[in-house]
Order: sequence, then C-alpha cells, then structure tokens
Amino acid sequence: MPVWTWLIPALSFGLLVVAGIVGVGALLAGLCGIGLIGAVIAAVHHAEVIAHRVGEPFGTLVLAVAVTVIEASLILSMMVAGGEHMAVLPRDTIYAAVMIICTGVVGLCILVGGLAHREQSFRTEGAGAGLAALIVMSALTLVLPAVTTTTPGGTYSAAQLGFVAVTSVALWAIFVFIQTVRHRDYFIPVVDATNLDAHAEPPTIRAAWTSFGLLFVSLVAVVGLAKMLSPTIERVVDLAGAPRAVVGIAIALLVLLPETWAAVRAARADRLQTSMNLAIGSALACIGLTIPVVVLAALTLSLPLVLGLEAKDLVLLAVTFIVSAVTLGSGRTHVMQGAVHLVLFAAFLFLSFVP
Repeated sequence: MPVWTWLIPALSFGLLVVAGIVGVGALLAGLCGIGLIGAVIAAVHHAEVIAHRVGEPFGTLVLAVAVTVIEASLILSMMVAGGEHMAVLPRDTIYAAVMIICTGVVGLCILVGGLAHREQSFRTEGAGAGLAALIVMSALTLVLPAVTTTTPGGTYSAAQLGFVAVTSVALWAIFVFIQTVRHRDYFIPVVDATNLDAHAEPPTIRAAWTSFGLLFVSLVAVVGLAKMLSPTIERVVDLAGAPRAVVGIAIALLVLLPETWAAVRAARADRLQTSMNLAIGSALACIGLTIPVVVLAALTLSLPLVLGLEAKDLVLLAVTFIVSAVTLGSGRTHVMQGAVHLVLFAAFLFLSFVP
C-alpha cells in the first residue's frame, strides 16, 4: 500500500482534531481546505480498492452509504445546535444533493465519457428503477409538503412525517435488495476486454479491510472538515448577500466530492455503468437514509422542520426529472445529453444566487 494512501487520511483527521480544539482561523481554514481535497482523493482510492475486491454493485454501494450516513450525522448535529435557524437545512441539503447528482454529476460523467469514447452504454433496467424510486421519494419529501393542508408553511404533521420516513427507507431498502441480490445483473458493467482494471488481480481480504478502515477515516475527515469550514462559508455567503440556501448547496458540494470524483473517473475509464450506479444510488441513499434520521430527531427533540420547496425549486426539480427520464431511458449517451444536464446544473446554481 503506497504511503500517501494512509498518510493523507491521518493528516486530514489530525487537522480536523486541531481545528476542533483551537478553532478555524484564516491559516487553518486554508490548511483544512487542502486536507479536505486530500481526504477526497484518499477516499476515492480506498473505495476503488474495496470495489475491486467485492465487485459491482457492492463497491459503489459502500461509498454511497458511507458518505450518506456521515452526511446525515452532519445535518443532525447542525439541526440540534441551530434550532429554528436550521429548520430548512435538511430540505436545502437534500434538494441540493439531488440536483447536484442528477444534473452536475450525471452531466459531467456523460460529457467526459462522451468526449473520450464518443458513445457509452449502461443498463436501463437498473437506472430506470432507481430513477422511478428517486422521483417518488423526492415528491413525498420535497414536493407534497408545499401543497398539503394539515399544517402550513411547507411542513408535515407528525403522522405525515412518520409516513414519509417509513416509505423512504422502505423504497431505499427494496432498491438495495434489487441491486445486490434479486437483479444484480442489471447493475453490473459489461466486461470490456480492453479494460485492464477489470482483469487485474483483486486485492487481498486484508488489504480490502484496511482500505475500508481508511475509507471511513477519510470520509469522517471530509465531512468533519466541511463542517469546520461551514462557518467560513456562511460568512462569505453573508458578505456576498447571497440567500441562505447557498450554505446547504456548499455543504452538499463538499460532502459529494468523493462520489463525484469516483463517478467521473469511472466514466473516463469507459465504465459508465459504475458512474450511474454511484450517482443514482447516492441520490436514493441521500433521501432514504437521511429523512428517517431527521424525522426521528425532529419528533423526539421537538425540532422545527420545513421540507416543502418553493415554486422556483419545484419547477427545476420537475424539469430535471423529465430530462433524466429521457437520458436514462435510452441506455446510450453522448456529449449532447451531458451538455443538457450541465446547463440545468448551471441554472440551479445561478438561480440559487439570483432567485
């Protein structure tokens, strides 16, 4: 195992500990930013080692679930500390994550893959099932609270929150069962004889477990450093006069860095199926794992929780799902499709700053 693969996670985690003790000043903020990038690189490396050992789609599932569990913990800790001020943070972060994945990550993967290989293919059976589940989960979580009448202001009643939490985790669990057991072949990339990585000797069990531990350390460092940098981000947002929703976008961008890098690397290596597995799986896990945790905390601790999106965001979400259905329904991609998704991503970012 190369030295940097364990040294960078250790140094990044050390920076996290130091920042937690002494606070984040200007110099330490810069170091934390560097450590964050290093931890992302290390996390992707160790996720790829694990994926090579266990095979698809388990490898992408490990990274998606690990990142989402830690992201949910980050949101929960900020909700408990922020009170009323953080009532919309879960909504903003989940919406940002879905938009970043469905427009930014998917678009970048398709564009990079198209530029390198002209056209790429993937299994529509798995991608279509995942997108259908994502549309339903997003509608229940982000859309219906804006139009239900039991409670006002984009909120759910306790019974409605319980229903959404149960259905979200149920859909995610069923999708994981389909992905890993019942129809695993829908998510396995077509073996390419020119892909040397596919035929390389898999790492040993010991190496895979070591990478699993270092992946966990790297992801803790990524999310922890992102949290440490969030006050700096909030100050920058306030100075720029941007809406508060931008904070959720910035946090989601930082947390999704490992998955984004891994997905783009896979597309560049002509493994678009892996990219789609990671993108759709991450979006589903973001809702299926985060919402139950947030709902349980809100009901138990009597925390305020606003989930309903505003009209502008509802329109963007609907357009994103329509375009995604067209893209994922063909099974083949090229540069134009990537460009369309990236334009939607640019619109999402621009309208977040200029609503």
